[in-house]
Amino acid sequence: MTSKATSRSQALRNRAEDVVHNQQDTKESVNLQDLSHEDMRKLVHELQVHQIELEMQNEELRQTQAELDNARSRYFDLYDLAPVGYCTVSENSVIQEANFTAAAMLDLVRSDLVNKHVSQLVVKSDQDTYYQCRKALLETGAPQDCELQMLKRDGTVFWVHMRVTAAHDSSGAPVQRMVLSDITERKHLDSMLLVKSQELEISRKVADKASQAKTDFLSNMTHELRSPLNAILGFAQLLEMATPAPSPAQTTNINQILRAGWYLLDLVGEILDLTSIEAGRLRLTVEPTPLSGVLQECQKSISTSALKKNLHLHFDPVSTTLMVDADRDRLVKVVLHLLSNAIKYNRSGGDVEVSCSVPSGNKVRL
Repeated sequence: MTSKATSRSQALRNRAEDVVHNQQDTKESVNLQDLSHEDMRKLVHELQVHQIELEMQNEELRQTQAELDNARSRYFDLYDLAPVGYCTVSENSVIQEANFTAAAMLDLVRSDLVNKHVSQLVVKSDQDTYYQCRKALLETGAPQDCELQMLKRDGTVFWVHMRVTAAHDSSGAPVQRMVLSDITERKHLDSMLLVKSQELEISRKVADKASQAKTDFLSNMTHELRSPLNAILGFAQLLEMATPAPSPAQTTNINQILRAGWYLLDLVGEILDLTSIEAGRLRLTVEPTPLSGVLQECQKSISTSALKKNLHLHFDPVSTTLMVDADRDRLVKVVLHLLSNAIKYNRSGGDVEVSCSVPSGNKVRL
């Protein structure tokens, strides 16, 4: 037993002896010689029971002490080693208590953190944010959240998310419970994301401007091409109808001019369609269209190309009453593109077959 424990035990014994002497002064003392054997036996029994009772109470105290130690250990784990900083702050914003995480976050010893004013740890430009948060807490009593910059011991600035709630300490005095979470990495990522978003917005505007310039150029170019093409086609048609009639050789040349001119005019129309699609201004005129007329027009347009490659065209007859809902010009272009591919990738002496069927009441398969 240590000297400190021995002196404490001696002090307790002295206090107990004083109590006994005082009781003897106020009460009539008991003479053990006057007690009978039975009274002595009862007295010894009472003393034994009292001793056992004291031992049981001591055991309960030891168990209570062990439970208290375990509770303190759990409190240490939950409070001091929590992943966020905890602080208890007085009404005038002085830190009364802090856990290890809060001290480590600020790069301070916990004893140095206690008794510091919160505003000393907040960047000057963000001190108003803290006071506004504290003011809202005092006015409403509801938990308040804010994001602000704080200072480490060496002056390094870092971002924290602060949550403040109202509470009372053990004496009933009002205090504030403060939870601090380091959000520096998130703020850094938010800043990078903002920069990237701004760069993307600038790139999008540049791309939109370039796209608009290209659209304007194509639109102007197609309009400029249509005028001379219409003039060429007009003069070729005049030569075709001239008097006297052109010779067979001249007729062949005129037909080639007309065919090439109409082809170029179709290409110009497709470029205009492309610019309209990119600008979102393409208009479709959907109406009942006789499919037989569409196929006849397509057959005439591609017959020369098929003849040059020594291909045989087979178009199944289609009823003149068969109508489809479509934009006629776009439908002709779609069918012509398919037929052009069929001719382009065919073999010499091959066949191109076009058939039509009605698999259901409102669909047509071509």
